[in-house]
Amino acid sequence: MSRNSVSIVVSAYNEEGNVEPLYKELKKVLKEVKLEKVEIIYVDDGSSDKTYAKCKALQKKDKDVKIVHLKRNFGHEIAMTAGMDYASGEAVIFMDSDLQHPPVYIKQMVEEWQNGSDIVLTRRVDNVDTSAFYKFCAKSFYKILNMLSDTKIPEKTPDFRLIDRKYIDFLKNFNEQDRLFRGLLSWIMPNDKVKVIDFVAPERLSGESKYNFGKSLQLALNSIVQFSVKPLRFSIYFGMFSAFIAGLLGLYVIAEHFVMHRPTPGYATIMVTVIFLGAVQLIVLGIIGEYIGKIHMEVKKRPLYMADFETAEEVKKVIRNGSKKDI
Repeated sequence: MSRNSVSIVVSAYNEEGNVEPLYKELKKVLKEVKLEKVEIIYVDDGSSDKTYAKCKALQKKDKDVKIVHLKRNFGHEIAMTAGMDYASGEAVIFMDSDLQHPPVYIKQMVEEWQNGSDIVLTRRVDNVDTSAFYKFCAKSFYKILNMLSDTKIPEKTPDFRLIDRKYIDFLKNFNEQDRLFRGLLSWIMPNDKVKVIDFVAPERLSGESKYNFGKSLQLALNSIVQFSVKPLRFSIYFGMFSAFIAGLLGLYVIAEHFVMHRPTPGYATIMVTVIFLGAVQLIVLGIIGEYIGKIHMEVKKRPLYMADFETAEEVKKVIRNGSKKDI
């Protein structure tokens, strides 16, 4: 297969101030890239501002701009999935619309792909727009995730990446409601077999980050549950350890009463033990509940999204149902 066409999938949620500046940067960079065809697919993830209108304005003057207009906010991973579904290029470049994924690196990504790399990732060596506390939390998250997961996910690798068509077609077969592209790529191909480009993320041009602490924490929990059953095994080991401690405590109470003949009032000990064991049970039930909740959502087989796919010529109503698209 030739390597002469690329689709750029841009995820956007309430990014009205960044849509046009990003487009200008992309067009400037693409003039230096040796490709026969490039399409820019803006995925409007149910924005409540003028993001969609800004995208439509770009499409009126550039037929290579296409729009996937999601009917509501389905989340970042689903937005990337929707863009991927309607990308026609021999490779797909994913990026965010906030200009923290610098378009200038697209030329290098394409060159690596044309030289034979099927997957080109980026590694954010620094982000001038994040606090030291956030960086510490992110680093801790990846350490915990990789400790618990059988699929190792590299740290500091954002959703700014290039994927060859053969892997794009393979990714379309994944039907999970909750998905993490970084983990799926690591599951498909070991990280030591992909090309990685380092970059420094600049400040956002406009707007605020959509990933606050709460959403980041939810993403972390979802990621651990998606790629590991070790928390369930940990629950078993923790329960066995607690039972062992309780057994030792029981033997001590018996020895204290019948051997040492100095029984002591145990109200405080009993209360602490009951509270401790109750907390252990709630933690274990919570972990089990997370997995059951994921099963509950997956077995419903709900469509991943509903959207309009808009080109300069036509608008198609689309529903993503599993790995199929009904039009």
